[in-house]
Amino acid sequence: MRHFMVTKANALLRYADALDWLAPLAMRLVFGYFWLETGLGKLHNLAVFTERFAGWGIPFPGPSAALSALTDCAGGALLMLGLFTRLITIPMIINMAVAIAVVAIKPVAHLDDFVELDEVLYILVLFWLMMAGPGRVSLDSLLGRALGVGVQRTR
Repeated sequence: MRHFMVTKANALLRYADALDWLAPLAMRLVFGYFWLETGLGKLHNLAVFTERFAGWGIPFPGPSAALSALTDCAGGALLMLGLFTRLITIPMIINMAVAIAVVAIKPVAHLDDFVELDEVLYILVLFWLMMAGPGRVSLDSLLGRALGVGVQRTR
């Protein structure tokens, strides 16, 4: 019975291993769409978004709001494509760090409050994408194979 269970468990693990491309793809598509949609909404309502930046005391609210909205929009599109994934996460993480420092941190009194901020989760997902990369099903991977560059991973 033990041999049967081990054999079946190993078969399931090999099957899951063959699908290791699926989780990064799903994450990039959903998370990227979220940011693309968010950025487009900010761009379409840039005057309102700029007023919010001014109210928060962010310097140069007009250009800052436009840059933030463009970062979300372009970042989301690039994440969905899996193109320049590791690079685009950097300005997106900075965007979220500024959001935490200027707006979201104000009502935080305890660690529990901090870890429940949406921006913290966004930074963690972006950090994971920066460290792990976009996965095999991405334009980054395709370009890497075509150019003969990239990190070889061993198991």
